[in-house]
Amino acid sequence: MAGKNIKVLLVEDNPGDVFLLQEFLKEVTTVVVDLSPVERLSEALNYLTKELFDVILLDLSLPDSQGLETFVIAHHQAKATPIIVLTGINDETLAIRAMQEGAQDYLVKGQVTGDLLVRSMRYAIERQRADNALRQSEERFRVALKNSPIFVYNQDCQLRYTWVYNPSYGLTVEEILGKQDLDIIPVEDAQRLTIIKRGVLTTGIGTREEVSITIKDTTRYYDLTVEPLRNESQEVVGVTCASIDISERQAALRDRKLAEEKIREQAALLDVTTDAICLRDLNNEIIFWNKGAETLYGWKATEASGKNASELLYDEFSPEIEAALLQVVSKGKWQGELTKLTKTYKEILVASRWSLVCDEQGKPKSILTVDTDITEKKHLEAQLFRAQRLESIGTLASGIAHDLNNILTPILAGAQLLPLKFPDADERTRHLLEILEINARRGADLVKQVLSFARGVEGKRITLQLRHIIVELGKILKETFPKSIEISTDVPQDLWMVSGDSTQLHQVLMNLCVNARDAMPSGGSLTISAENLLIDENYARMNLEAKEGPYTVVTVSDTGSGIPREILDRIFEPFFTTKDVGQGTGLGLSTVLGIVKSHGGFVNVSSEPGSGTSFKVYLPAVEGMETLTLEELPPQTGHGELILVVDDEVAIQETTRTSLEAHNYKTLIAGDGIEAIALYAKNRDKISAVLMDIMLPSLDGLTAIRTLKKINPQVRIIASSGLMSDNKLSAVAAIGVNTFLSKPYTVNELLLSLQKVLS
Repeated sequence: MAGKNIKVLLVEDNPGDVFLLQEFLKEVTTVVVDLSPVERLSEALNYLTKELFDVILLDLSLPDSQGLETFVIAHHQAKATPIIVLTGINDETLAIRAMQEGAQDYLVKGQVTGDLLVRSMRYAIERQRADNALRQSEERFRVALKNSPIFVYNQDCQLRYTWVYNPSYGLTVEEILGKQDLDIIPVEDAQRLTIIKRGVLTTGIGTREEVSITIKDTTRYYDLTVEPLRNESQEVVGVTCASIDISERQAALRDRKLAEEKIREQAALLDVTTDAICLRDLNNEIIFWNKGAETLYGWKATEASGKNASELLYDEFSPEIEAALLQVVSKGKWQGELTKLTKTYKEILVASRWSLVCDEQGKPKSILTVDTDITEKKHLEAQLFRAQRLESIGTLASGIAHDLNNILTPILAGAQLLPLKFPDADERTRHLLEILEINARRGADLVKQVLSFARGVEGKRITLQLRHIIVELGKILKETFPKSIEISTDVPQDLWMVSGDSTQLHQVLMNLCVNARDAMPSGGSLTISAENLLIDENYARMNLEAKEGPYTVVTVSDTGSGIPREILDRIFEPFFTTKDVGQGTGLGLSTVLGIVKSHGGFVNVSSEPGSGTSFKVYLPAVEGMETLTLEELPPQTGHGELILVVDDEVAIQETTRTSLEAHNYKTLIAGDGIEAIALYAKNRDKISAVLMDIMLPSLDGLTAIRTLKKINPQVRIIASSGLMSDNKLSAVAAIGVNTFLSKPYTVNELLLSLQKVLS
């Protein structure tokens, strides 16, 4: 600063202090000071609008301004000019506050010398210049970083953010400063960054690494440089970091790798695919033969190359092949099914697709053939068609059984009634009546066999303990099922016994367990439990398939994917399956239902998608006790009750009338639903019960029952039919029918049903 004038603005209202400062400055010969004194702050502000000064000497106590506010106003007007605060001995605290607000220095009046004053001015000017240079440098740095993707920041030894520029992670500077990585990014990513930065703090050696950070399900990749941050003593006091978002570059790199991988995969696909791929020229000579062709046909590529495809793959050239060649040449493609020969002369059926390959000029040069072995598929289709035919036969058998039951009902009832009508018949007549009843029963048994074919074959029944089957099954499952599935069984020691076929019941439980396994591809829990249950009349009325009495209940529960509600009603349909082709036939649950029903039981299922499924198998328990059959119970007689019999079969009308009247009942007969309603409306107070056939002309039985219920909600009804679908049975239960009587029925069964509804 030697030889250069210093322009100083002195803001001081005390003339004595102004004089002393002027005298001090005259003593210093090395510096020429151009001093401009003013007494008021307003005068100083007016000067600052017109002239530039190297330094301002500012008294904080002026006539028009007092205290820190004086400095704040002056500093705001002349930010680029260093200000030295003049203060009294007792006001050093105020001067320090001014320093905190931006003053370059302060001088205490009464302690000022010329040298001190000049040094202070020099220091203030140099410091202001340094600050300006730093600001300019920072500004250049900010300009350089303004459009840069680089996230620059400093962190202290506790890895708290102390300075941030170009913030990343979708956060602002204010949201980052003072925080640690754990406060602003996911824990796993923050821990990885912390390890990297701690390593730099410990070793004092910088590093550069690629890191990934996931914010709101979006993963970004960064090129991170971490360097140690040192103080004047070269001690590591933190880290300085530069982070560049390279997500797009990474994505491009991944795309390139994927493209390269795709090319490699496509190059290998021709050999990996199980399809047989063959390329032949227009002379039918084989040019290319892949691994799939080697596997399917048995010829190695070296053996097939150059050979005539027709001679290699066909027993003889057929018109079908000639037509295929003509179509592929004329239209560019052909597809169909062909029978071809393997190297061992085995015939296989393939789905063959032919495509014409042309050169760049569009001229045909070869034929590409892709063959898929469908031999097994066709075999399975044939099995399916056979199963469908069997199902059709079963449906037909069910219809025939219905008609036969209607025919056999009056025959069987008549055979039982005739001995009562002719108690004095001779031995030969009684023998003939006995033969009639026996053969009627044989006919009914034959119908049952037809229905067992349609609904499932019954096995040999023995009294058995399900606990042994469950325990044995649990051992098998633990050995064969994936270890990711936890198998558990819970069976009480006092479990009631059942009458059944152990092989079939084992199959029922195994089918349910296999389905549970398939519903838990990633593992889960499979539980097989059993319990004793006594079903009462209330439960039996709510569940048409249930009957009063003891049941053994086996539950198979899993924690798998569950069954969607929209298909829950269809799972027992034959061939219905949600599994992929080849993964299931759709017969497992229909088999379960058929076997359980043939054992006199029923199945309930509950499921919630995502929460697992539970199948409950209800089997009648025997507990070693004998129960009398209906035929062994003594016949029941009435007390003159009037019964309305509704049936369109005249023979059934007559035999039922005779049977009831022979046992002290009175009857009214109706041939269809309309007549039944009319008779009931006329004799409502006299009729005790209604025996209603479900399948009636004009007005069906269900509609007639609903109408009777409207006339008298307390009407007692026995529904009867030779064949009932599940839908019909559900409908019968829904409208409040008291009991159901299956045709053909015996006199005792009829009487017991009446006794049940009248009691």
